[in-house]
Amino acid sequence: MRDTTGTLDEALQRLHSAGPERLGRLTNHAPMAVEALAARGRSGAVHRWLDLYAPKLEEFPARVEPVTDADWRAALGDPRRAADWIDYFVRRIADASDEARPWREVLAEWWPRLLPGMYGGSTHPVIRVGHAVRTLEAGGVTEPRLTELAHGLGYWAARHSTVSGVALVPGAVAAADALDAVPPIADRTEGGFPARLGRVEALPVWAASVEEPEEARRALTELVRAATHRYATHGHGEPTMLVHAATAPNAVLRALPALPRALWVPSLRAAWTASAAVTAMYAPDAPVAYVAPGGLGAEEVFERALAHGDEHVIKLADTALDVGGEGGLAAALRAVALSVPLE
Repeated sequence: MRDTTGTLDEALQRLHSAGPERLGRLTNHAPMAVEALAARGRSGAVHRWLDLYAPKLEEFPARVEPVTDADWRAALGDPRRAADWIDYFVRRIADASDEARPWREVLAEWWPRLLPGMYGGSTHPVIRVGHAVRTLEAGGVTEPRLTELAHGLGYWAARHSTVSGVALVPGAVAAADALDAVPPIADRTEGGFPARLGRVEALPVWAASVEEPEEARRALTELVRAATHRYATHGHGEPTMLVHAATAPNAVLRALPALPRALWVPSLRAAWTASAAVTAMYAPDAPVAYVAPGGLGAEEVFERALAHGDEHVIKLADTALDVGGEGGLAAALRAVALSVPLE
């Protein structure tokens, strides 16, 4: 649903004076959450929600040195350069303003450079980009929305972090079965996302034979559905972090229409690695049965997520509505039940 009220643009302008992180390591989720609210027809709640979230925002970080076309590789993956990277992408998109489909050209140029590092920032940078692309693809090309894409790409470049040295183990044909086959990391009791990511030693093979773009899109859709459904029975392992097993690949899926088809297959590969790695890092020892309250439709489920207020709950509910069906709605309601409300 396209926001025609101007509320999303107002909220994004309000947020672009804030940094992409807080406390040196936690992500600013507000741009993603307000986009989700606007996309789901809740523009009237955007500023009220943002007022509650505002105490978590921090000022835009200090600049170090401009990133240039000549030296960007040296700045890649340096979180101290977040402001420099955001400035770089603001300039790149502005410089292309007279070209046909300029933001898509910038995205297509940088997507393959950034894709191998989508695991930095707990996958939040690619999720932020996915939200920005959805809004632009919906036909609402405005300066705040283009700036939001620049912020997302800049955050991604600053937090760029790859996964290496992971052994491939037998997987399964179906995405749900492949997620079940993910071996857990050795220690799931200590360390944040970066430390746990470094302990991922093996992941199952899945969709390795996919070679065609449309096949990759179908496989990615299957992965998002499977990871979303799985949250209902496995989300108790870590209610916040396991959200990303679904929302990260869904961000990639949302970006596909804006990308050259040649990038769809490698996008599937990276999205699978992200979803499987999050599963390895946070999945519980065993699933639990969950039966969602009956009789609730998609609108009512999203309304419950909004009333709860937690940013991850809102974003998972947004993905769950993309997935649809009882399994998707059950995952959203499970997140409401497991998570601490925003107050």
